[in-house]
Amino acid sequence: MTMQDAKPTWRKSSRSGAAGHCVEVADVPAAVLVRDSKDATGPVLRFGTGDWTGFIAGIRAGEFDRPGA
Repeated sequence: MTMQDAKPTWRKSSRSGAAGHCVEVADVPAAVLVRDSKDATGPVLRFGTGDWTGFIAGIRAGEFDRPGA
């Protein structure tokens, strides 16, 4: 399946604010797509499901937390 064939269902975090400073994600076969919510026709990043799972695990483990934030 190519990006052109896919009809992704985009979603934002329930924690995203009204200001629109967030990203949207969509699941497609064997990948997760990520885009800027303010630019729905702009570039899309594609991550393999294993890479995405590792990224989410890192977030939950605090690997990307800024000191003092």
